[in-house]
Amino acid sequence: MSIKTPIDWALLHQQAEQVCNKAYAPYSHFKVGAALQSADDQVFVGCNVENASYGLTVCAERNCIAAAVAQGVQDIKALVVFTPQTELTTPCGACRQVIAEFMDPNAIIGLVNHLGNTKRWQVKDLLPAAFTPKALSASSQTTEPHSH
Repeated sequence: MSIKTPIDWALLHQQAEQVCNKAYAPYSHFKVGAALQSADDQVFVGCNVENASYGLTVCAERNCIAAAVAQGVQDIKALVVFTPQTELTTPCGACRQVIAEFMDPNAIIGLVNHLGNTKRWQVKDLLPAAFTPKALSASSQTTEPHSH
């Protein structure tokens, strides 16, 4: 029987805030930091990295998840996103899709800002009816239409 350790929200908040300071956001000036806790309690961080060719910008959430994957971690139990904005900022659509790939639908995403305001969502609430690997496995089980 495995013992599940609690999510260390305070540590994730601290790590997300610290890495936010390293964000490269010379165009939008909208810095974001993210920290995740894996199922085996490792912590990974990421910040947004903008590019003069705006479409090449990579968000903090995706950089954070990519850092975990690069270390062989694919099971994420919590993610915190920090922004120094007055309003809490949810992940963009692309990040929500990547989050749905690596987190259980019932896992928690936490948002926090420099004022200490927080809010938490379950993954399934941020991206209802998400396209996940299950959809691909279901499609491989379909039969080809019959020719007439």
